[in-house]
Amino acid sequence: MRQKTDVRYLTQLALLTALVLIMAYTPLGYLKTPWGVEVTFIVIPVAIGSVLLGPTAGGFLGLVFGLTSFFQCFGASPLGVLLLGINPFGTFFCCVVNRVLVGVLPGLLYRLLRRYDRTKVVGIAVCCFLTPVLNTVLYIAGNWLIFSDAWLEIAAASYGYTGTGGLGLLAFMLGLVAVNGLAEAAACLVLGTSVCKALQKTIYREGVRT
Repeated sequence: MRQKTDVRYLTQLALLTALVLIMAYTPLGYLKTPWGVEVTFIVIPVAIGSVLLGPTAGGFLGLVFGLTSFFQCFGASPLGVLLLGINPFGTFFCCVVNRVLVGVLPGLLYRLLRRYDRTKVVGIAVCCFLTPVLNTVLYIAGNWLIFSDAWLEIAAASYGYTGTGGLGLLAFMLGLVAVNGLAEAAACLVLGTSVCKALQKTIYREGVRT
């Protein structure tokens, strides 16, 4: 039975990984906006994997997501190209390390919430909503910590920002992506919760490695 569970787990993880890769290299994954910030839908399969398969699977999917995001910095994303030229290691941290956490933390939270969630819907919905929120906040916070000088110049030149940096700059950066972040969170809440609930009954969770 354990062998069957392992095969099922690996199959589901492989399918979600393939979905992340497909979304990363087609218009399905990113919606580019006129102000240079992208609405990211790849976080949806990451949320689904984290909730259904556990934080280990979520971390792996977050890693795949992060690597595809990092590869965007080699020409596909103008902002990514700029940040990569300033600090390659900082760019890798913002793109990859943060995304691993985005996959791990919702899975850990769901393990806690499912103990008290009799409906078996609220916990899923909370984690699916928080996954893209976490993705946005961690990415912007990382950019603020590592690339504050560059973002101060970008904000002043492109958006007329007149502040001097610090927490004011962080608030301004979060404001730039607020609408995008809410769009991602709403999409993940609806689609992620629906898919998780539909698949939950078909997944044999006992003995699955997480």
